Amino acid sequence: MKRSLVSATLALSFALSALPLAAKVTRDTSWDYLQPDREQVIASLNIVELLKRHHYNKPPLNDERSEKIYQGYLKMLDPARTYFTAADIARFDAWQDKFDDFLKNGNLEPGFDIYRVYLERMQNRVQFALDMLNKGVDKIDFSVDEDLVIDREKAPWAKDMAELDDLWRKRVKDEVLRLKIAGKEPKAIQELLTKRYKNQLTRLNQTSSEDVFQTYINAFAMSYDPHTSYLSPDNAENFDINMSLSLEGIGAVLQNDSEHVKVVRLVPAGPAEKTKQISPSDKIIGVAQGDKEMVDVIGWRLDEVVKLIRGPKGSQVRLEVIPATNAPNDQTSKIVTITREAVKLEEQAAKKSILNLKREGRDYKLGVIEIPAFYLDFKAYRAGDPDYKSTTRDVKRLLAELDKEKVDGVVIDLRNNGGGSLQEATELTGLFIGQGPTVLVRNSDGRVDVLADEETTGFYKAPLAILVNRLSASASEIFAGAMQDYHRALILGGQTFGKGTVQTIQPLNHGELKLTLAKFYRVSGQSTQHQGVIPDIQYPDVMNNKDIGESALPEALPWDSIKPAIQPKSDPFQPYLAQLSKQFEQRTANDPDFTFARERLQLANKLMAQTTVSLNETKRRAEQADIEAQQLAIENSKRKAKGESLLNKIKEEDEDAVPAEPEKTKPEDDAYLAESGRILLDYLGLTTQLAKH
Repeated sequence: MKRSLVSATLALSFALSALPLAAKVTRDTSWDYLQPDREQVIASLNIVELLKRHHYNKPPLNDERSEKIYQGYLKMLDPARTYFTAADIARFDAWQDKFDDFLKNGNLEPGFDIYRVYLERMQNRVQFALDMLNKGVDKIDFSVDEDLVIDREKAPWAKDMAELDDLWRKRVKDEVLRLKIAGKEPKAIQELLTKRYKNQLTRLNQTSSEDVFQTYINAFAMSYDPHTSYLSPDNAENFDINMSLSLEGIGAVLQNDSEHVKVVRLVPAGPAEKTKQISPSDKIIGVAQGDKEMVDVIGWRLDEVVKLIRGPKGSQVRLEVIPATNAPNDQTSKIVTITREAVKLEEQAAKKSILNLKREGRDYKLGVIEIPAFYLDFKAYRAGDPDYKSTTRDVKRLLAELDKEKVDGVVIDLRNNGGGSLQEATELTGLFIGQGPTVLVRNSDGRVDVLADEETTGFYKAPLAILVNRLSASASEIFAGAMQDYHRALILGGQTFGKGTVQTIQPLNHGELKLTLAKFYRVSGQSTQHQGVIPDIQYPDVMNNKDIGESALPEALPWDSIKPAIQPKSDPFQPYLAQLSKQFEQRTANDPDFTFARERLQLANKLMAQTTVSLNETKRRAEQADIEAQQLAIENSKRKAKGESLLNKIKEEDEDAVPAEPEKTKPEDDAYLAESGRILLDYLGLTTQLAKH
């Protein structure tokens, strides 16, 4: 990522006293101390100008943009529509097409005013919950037949406080019932929820004008695209751009998900990934330092949770997580202990293995190269060290070793590879195609830069397949896309992440702006943005793609295409794709691992489609038992087909302690990897038959 492409932060010489301010609404509240200051006003004007001049697609700041800012701000503050009333929204609506003018004039008061109302409403709601809890959770009647709407994104705003009271009565009742079904005693439930809400009140009272400014300006910045955002001075100093905890943390990228913090992806070879107990989409609900008391973090901001998780190298942090595989209403959690450490380059290095398969009575050997990330030891590279470490160098060495072992082909495993060095993605492509363009970068002024590899001939020319999934992103997509466009490899697996944009960091007088200023395109002219790379043969998804990936982010830039950099050559795979797909479908129709993936995702999608939950304990327990029975049936069906012992209940898997060093499995035991090898062998068999004829 380039540090600065913009010359300098714009100097503002006019007098701030001349800026118009909206008429202030007089209210007797404790939040009137939250006012924009001079530095924030200057920063907001700088951001307006930087976005106008340098954002990739330079959309105008007009009434249409104003409405996006307004709706985005409301969604940031009250995504489930549980704080504001219809009367609040009616008053705010008078500004919905004026935020463009407010921002151009440095007028931050409307954004601050909305936030102050939000704090008042939130304080009122939290106090309501505490009052309800003070009456005793054992006084709540769970025999009443009533439901709670859990998907409120498009629900009507509550018409008055009485309607909000009823909604929050049900919300608190639902929280108590979830914990009760999870096995907690009434006293423990009361203590936990009371502490949670009291902590929320404490954090409310610590709100600073910088918190308000950051949220409001991010509603503005992120109306352009999800990767354009403002970082306050504190965040700019302490956190890297992706909120990645890879240096002194757990090695995970996190994001807010309503009242929870959700795991987006794991850093390869990072502390969290090594535990094998944390997965993307898991929700973090508690954080503890070493053996100290667990801190409930439901309702906390992302930066607050990140501060708790980060810590000195070698120290331990315990996370309480709700697994993504749980049913939506199942709040059963588990505790994961992680030792904080920096991710070592050698642990992210490419690794090889041999996949032994049998086809038509003959034994085959396929090489497997797993690439967790696109890495380059920049320090050694810049110092001129001839033995500097890089992805391309390591893969070249591994390919030579596999060639000596006389493998029949190679599968490159890019699953969960979140990217890394663009230079390495380009040079790795060159190992297989020789000289030629590898990726196009279109800048905000429309200029297209062509990145190319200078090697005149490819190093490895034997059959090749590349395995990807939804968490293969950025540099992985550039490499896989180039290999697909050059028809050099079969691309197998799942649709990739779809992040095809380039950001820069621009220092401001106050904080920093992360700004999207370019877009990646494949050599075929297709963008990797939003759509990602579509495999030649798609495997069943193991997670809901609607929740993860660029297309899941609001205001994500669209897919498009530009003039290609290469002329299409004959595709050696195209004549065989239909037959390869047919053989894949026949082989995996009854495969226990593929069947398990299909059935588990089908159940998850069915559960996610539910918009209400019952607050009747008998009904809720029956629903939970039914879900667990379905999950158990799916799990045991796979186990039976593989000759493994059956489970009596679905939770048995979590009850056994995970060994410190997970057992190493053979490549053949990885169903998706083994199937990739079989497809490559199918292709070799079909081409051999054609050659014989």
